[in-house]
Amino acid sequence: MFMCEYNHTLDAKGRLIVPAKFRETLGDTFMVCKGLDHCLYVYSNEDWDTFAQQLAALPLTNKEARQFVRFFLSGASQVEVDKLGRILVPTTLRSFAELDKDVVLAGVGHRIEIWSKEKWDGESAAGDMDEIAETMDKLGITLTQ
Repeated sequence: MFMCEYNHTLDAKGRLIVPAKFRETLGDTFMVCKGLDHCLYVYSNEDWDTFAQQLAALPLTNKEARQFVRFFLSGASQVEVDKLGRILVPTTLRSFAELDKDVVLAGVGHRIEIWSKEKWDGESAAGDMDEIAETMDKLGITLTQ
């Protein structure tokens, strides 16, 4: 399970250091794709295979399902970690997530999200956690003491 938040920078060539703690689980190659909220999602190859199978099972006759599959698969890219612990984030994905220089890698369970620092700061401040907690309670997620 991925947890924690790391601040890093993209270099001029679009390379990003992946924290060693994350690389331990991800291995030398893994998948990066567009994510919701205009961030990028990072999946281990194993978790990506599970996700891709779920996408493949969606009905081709459903327009929203086709759009959903297209969104995640069309820009997905397998990346490889270099000797310095960096990956090259493809240009199309950098553009989608508006990644420039300062980025945040956030562990959020079975995936990592890559955010522009500016968007991450805005996203972190955007929600009223009391209201969100009430919504989660209605979905069956309760905070224990």
